[in-house]
Amino acid sequence: MRHSTKESNRTRTKVLVLIAVTLWGVAALTAIQTGFYQPSPGQLPLNFMIGSGVPVAAFLGLYATSTAFRDFVLGLDLRLLTIFQAWRVIGFAMLALFAYDLLPGLFAWPAGLGDVAVGLAAPFYALALMDRPETAASRSFVIWNWLGIFDFAVALVAGIAASGAIPAITGAGATTAPMSVFPLALLPGFFVPLFFMAHLAALLQVGRLRKSVPLAA
Repeated sequence: MRHSTKESNRTRTKVLVLIAVTLWGVAALTAIQTGFYQPSPGQLPLNFMIGSGVPVAAFLGLYATSTAFRDFVLGLDLRLLTIFQAWRVIGFAMLALFAYDLLPGLFAWPAGLGDVAVGLAAPFYALALMDRPETAASRSFVIWNWLGIFDFAVALVAGIAASGAIPAITGAGATTAPMSVFPLALLPGFFVPLFFMAHLAALLQVGRLRKSVPLAA
């Protein structure tokens, strides 16, 4: 009976999370269509910090206060969380847009190359986790996850700096204005926080694992 109740709670949590992510996606699309991410002339696009930060803050808040959500996060397949990051190779598109003078190099190079590097490494770690589950406790896996998070921080700062609100940085060249409209706005408004949370979930699982297994090289 207890096992049945536990499984029922897990299923309910999964459904609620799926509904929450769907509603978040709808909210992100609505925000884009209403111009939420388009700053007024001369203003920094700080709304991206809201769009990216609120979901992550909600994730951490639920993890800290909800046992059901915490169990859900710690029960996610670490291999899927890892291979999910392979999608970040689409960051190459930033470099393509830079080549056509649609995005500034200040943003495109660090954001594009960082995403591609993280994305290319994802299958390697996913396969390693399949063959050697103890890879989860390795320093390189932890560092890779933190580098994935650091890449987002660099891209966010570079994106704001190259928004055109500071003419001394971009001059009369391309700005990150295309990132504030559909479809590119979906990246910082939805997918970046999703990838961010996948990294966090992986690190939280590693943290639990480290309590019983020493961190390997």
